[in-house]
Amino acid sequence: MFEEELELEKQESSVLPLVLIVVLIAAVVGAAGYYYVDSRRVLTTADATRIATDALHAQGPATVRFRTGLVTTSSDEQPKTFQYRLLEKAGVLKIGKDHNYKTPVALTAEGEKLLAAIPGVQKRTEKNNNITYTVPLAERKLVSIVAIKMITPTNAVFEFIWKWEPNPMGDYFDAAAPLVKSFNSYERSTLIDKYGANFYHGEPSKGAMRATRSEKTWAKATE
Repeated sequence: MFEEELELEKQESSVLPLVLIVVLIAAVVGAAGYYYVDSRRVLTTADATRIATDALHAQGPATVRFRTGLVTTSSDEQPKTFQYRLLEKAGVLKIGKDHNYKTPVALTAEGEKLLAAIPGVQKRTEKNNNITYTVPLAERKLVSIVAIKMITPTNAVFEFIWKWEPNPMGDYFDAAAPLVKSFNSYERSTLIDKYGANFYHGEPSKGAMRATRSEKTWAKATE
């Protein structure tokens, strides 16, 4: 009986190290497998598309600003030039004669109809009863993801192509369209630099962006 107990203890003592070795091997293999799978979680085209789309949207639309009412001429507000003249040529505004350094500016019926059809128009009534309009002209839209390059398992750089998507007001401010081209070279450059004109129907543009992964989620890297 005593010998049997000794034999049983010997068997148990020999099995225990074997069990520990098996558990250790399983843990190592499991950890290695986890890190291998984790390292294979590359930035996908779907993730890059989401990140680029959100980033382009966050930049907001191109806009133009103007006032209606009795508009006082100043260094940054010139109702007889630039965006006011363009909008008058487009039939959006009606500009009257100056009186005591003030110019009457009013929306036409066509202009009111146009603004009502454009989402995101901002309208603010001032103390002098003038109204300031901020009107979207075009939004940035993603065309495609061109290439994705992994830098580390949690960092990537990708290239993409985007284009402008103008609304009807943006069509008036297209730098290659007849309305903008009807101005002289100085006025055209000023419309582009300060008053929202751009080549909205031009060729798409290229861009690049860096992305980082936190746990399982990819996001635009903060500079």
